[in-house]
Amino acid sequence: MRQTVGTIDYTGRIPNNVDLAGDRRLQRALESWQPKFLAWWAEMGPALPTRDVYLRTAVSVGREGWAHFGHVALPEYRWGIFLSERSPDRAIGFGRHKGEPVWQQVPGEHRSDLQRLIVVQGDTEPASVEQQRHLGATAPSLYDLRNLFQVNVEEGRHLWAMVYLLHAYFGRDGREEAEALLLRNSGSEDAPRILGAFNEPTPDWLAFFMFTYFTDRDGKYQLGTLKESAFDPLARTCDFMLKEEAHHMMVGTTGVDRVVARTAELMREHDTDDIARYGGIPLGVLQRYLNFHYSVSLDLFGSETSTNVANYFTNGLKGRWQEDRRKDDHVLAEGHTAVETVADGRITAVETPLLVALNQDLRTEYTADCGSGVTRWNRILAEYGIGERLLLPHHGFNRAVGAYAGHRIAPDGTVLDAEQWAAGVPQWLPSDDDMAFVASLMQPVYEPGRVASWIAPPKQGIDGRPFAYEYVHLV
Repeated sequence: MRQTVGTIDYTGRIPNNVDLAGDRRLQRALESWQPKFLAWWAEMGPALPTRDVYLRTAVSVGREGWAHFGHVALPEYRWGIFLSERSPDRAIGFGRHKGEPVWQQVPGEHRSDLQRLIVVQGDTEPASVEQQRHLGATAPSLYDLRNLFQVNVEEGRHLWAMVYLLHAYFGRDGREEAEALLLRNSGSEDAPRILGAFNEPTPDWLAFFMFTYFTDRDGKYQLGTLKESAFDPLARTCDFMLKEEAHHMMVGTTGVDRVVARTAELMREHDTDDIARYGGIPLGVLQRYLNFHYSVSLDLFGSETSTNVANYFTNGLKGRWQEDRRKDDHVLAEGHTAVETVADGRITAVETPLLVALNQDLRTEYTADCGSGVTRWNRILAEYGIGERLLLPHHGFNRAVGAYAGHRIAPDGTVLDAEQWAAGVPQWLPSDDDMAFVASLMQPVYEPGRVASWIAPPKQGIDGRPFAYEYVHLV
């Protein structure tokens, strides 16, 4: 079958739009990896038995009509390799190679750095599937259960995206790294995932919604910087991944919307903020979950200053978020910015070269984006006549990476001593009692059109279907 531009070939064992059939050696290598992926999926993927799930599957990489919806048995989902269409005149947009043609092969001097970037990104994808493995047993509705599984299969596909690059462009080292992506496991003592946030448990659906809002949003920004890469296959891979990543963030955004709405509804109905007795999640618990997931996700941006990231930028490996919209020289050989640090018990700013402060630049974009969600949730509270508001904590709060690691910063940005911190933690971070209470609410609701009492129903269904549609057929 001859492919048209932008379409995906589903005739082979591995769906793709990279002419895999034209490279028999690569095809055999990936077909050898495929059973190992399926074995990992069977062991570490969704634990709830299902007959089929109403899923979307990519059929094209074009801007319109790129996905098909239909009921699919999860083990039969067609994971594949999809890159956005190649632009023949694309040039490098930043760094010392600015204006030169992008690379279709890996330059030898950048081989190690590019491989590391791909491995770290690839490691996050199966990690989130592992973290969410048991959530199906407590789904608040079939609609939510379907969304969980959609996120899971697409994270699996994103793993395939990185594995393809490792196999196709990095030889034996790449093949060994692809194997290792299936050997590490989230939370494992012996072989944990590379980044800390992906070793944290996701024990309940409130954590899942916060994860898909905050941590998947970090993924959006990391993919956005790699989409600028001079290594064109990586850029095109990440460009298409961002299409799928948008759904994951939608799940988080609207999931928290619905929890906030139900909380506000119960507060208004019973004229109290003590709604736990009525089966709702109090605002204080929502705020503590928000604080935790936001702060843990901030650590994924790394230290505020980084010579490694400066070198990535200078060498064209990793750009800035929306690089083409920046109003500067895209080289950053000059210029400084204020970078915060903690000294003598207070937060102070130090003038730092722009090039070294690119992690802070990306984190600032992310924080502004996260703030829009909090504004959205506070608008829901206002619509119900609730005076309390949710807040993003200070970016130094509860940090384990960067300038704030080892310091105790309150959500309002106050530097604390050990005693003050210990006294405040129960108000700021989820306690064992909070998590036990949320866990007590996690009773599955599998009847079409019904939803758990702690969350509001969605405003609309999926792909034009009603909320009451049977999105998942259970065993």
